[in-house]
Amino acid sequence: MIKRSNLPWAMVPTILTLAWPTMLEQLMQTAVQYIDTAMVGSLGTDATAAVGSTTTVNWLIGSTVSAVSVGFLAFISQANGAGNREGVKKASSQAVLAVLVCGLFFTAVALSLSGIVPVLMQVDENIRELSSQYFFILYVPMLARAATIIFGTMLRAVGDTKTPMLVGIWVNVINVILNFLFIYPTRTVEIFTLSLTIPGAGWGVLGAAIASAISLIFGGISITVTLWKHPLLSPKGQSIKPDWQILKPCLKVALPNALQRFATSLGYVCFAAMVNSLGEISTAAHTIANTVESAFYIPGYGMQTAAATLAGNALGAKDKQKIHDLSRMILIIEVIFMIASGALLFIFAPNMMKLFSKDEQVIMLGATVLRMVAVSEPFYGFSIIVEGMMQGMGRTVMPFISNIIGMWGIRIVGTFICTQLMSMGLVSAWACMIMHNMMLFIMFAIYYLTGKWNPLNKKNI
Repeated sequence: MIKRSNLPWAMVPTILTLAWPTMLEQLMQTAVQYIDTAMVGSLGTDATAAVGSTTTVNWLIGSTVSAVSVGFLAFISQANGAGNREGVKKASSQAVLAVLVCGLFFTAVALSLSGIVPVLMQVDENIRELSSQYFFILYVPMLARAATIIFGTMLRAVGDTKTPMLVGIWVNVINVILNFLFIYPTRTVEIFTLSLTIPGAGWGVLGAAIASAISLIFGGISITVTLWKHPLLSPKGQSIKPDWQILKPCLKVALPNALQRFATSLGYVCFAAMVNSLGEISTAAHTIANTVESAFYIPGYGMQTAAATLAGNALGAKDKQKIHDLSRMILIIEVIFMIASGALLFIFAPNMMKLFSKDEQVIMLGATVLRMVAVSEPFYGFSIIVEGMMQGMGRTVMPFISNIIGMWGIRIVGTFICTQLMSMGLVSAWACMIMHNMMLFIMFAIYYLTGKWNPLNKKNI
């Protein structure tokens, strides 16, 4: 057992250097999500519900593709740490194959099921057609979306977190500009003493979908061009035929993570369907609260990226001391960040809700559930970091088991009992979600304290 009395403060600059671009990227994405929600929310509660009712299906598809990228993250970060450049390039070419397979497969699935998804999600009949059209348009550029997710993760795996950040910023800027042009009709805006006529298509919810689709296409093309020019990752000259020496270790990591994300995202779908059955007020409050909450998880997921990359590099270099120091330091930073973000969320929950809705019932209900979840944020942050380090080191089986038990054994069963059998409301559903998060904290804390998360510990080899 490695012991050291002093904390490894020298690692802080490296951790934050890797983390801050991802945080800024996610901040921009969240800001655009806020703007989208506010713009659509101005069209009425029906519009907000139509857009938000299929959000969890988006998570289901996006998280499955992200799980594939985790396999490449583990392989590339460890190969890079070991100085194996040839292995990095071969993995890059196999990632191109993965983008093609995932992109084309999920395009076909999403477009063919676009009419069925709102029915399965128990969306109100009045907005099912609009919800279906929004979902269809959003998944036309799925190939570009897969490229953005997988290629962006590969860049982060070699320590380049700035490029995905810059691409993400431009994607979001384009999305916002096109939202203004597509959602609203041509209108006159008064700025001080000036009257400006702003052109607009007046497409409403569908305009928001088209804006997102165009910006996603730009992002996919940009990240692909960047990858092709990258000195370490460029797949130029490499074959994209299946190479099982690369794919097997990637799939060994990716498969449990994919099953975890698919099963938990499917749980989110079931969770949202039960929330949707509570009515438009609950659906709108849930949708907006999820949007608000996402901003306060930015420090957590930004630090998770740094944890995965650094842990993978240290494992590749067989540096047990570095892994030990990294885990202690990054967990301390993470908990501090999440305590601060949780406090801010608790204090400003009503104000944040008012940014997206004028309905007092929606605001009050959303603020209540946000204040509930704010208290659990530091505990969830701990779980995020331990899971991130395990992903970087290729240990994805335990997170898979833990998340499945938490999602289906606690959140879904509990929400079903509370909302469907006992006719309780949204507050009970979010209470079950918090119980799920706390269970994850307990399981990851035990796994971390016993040292089972680290492959270099003798008893784990």
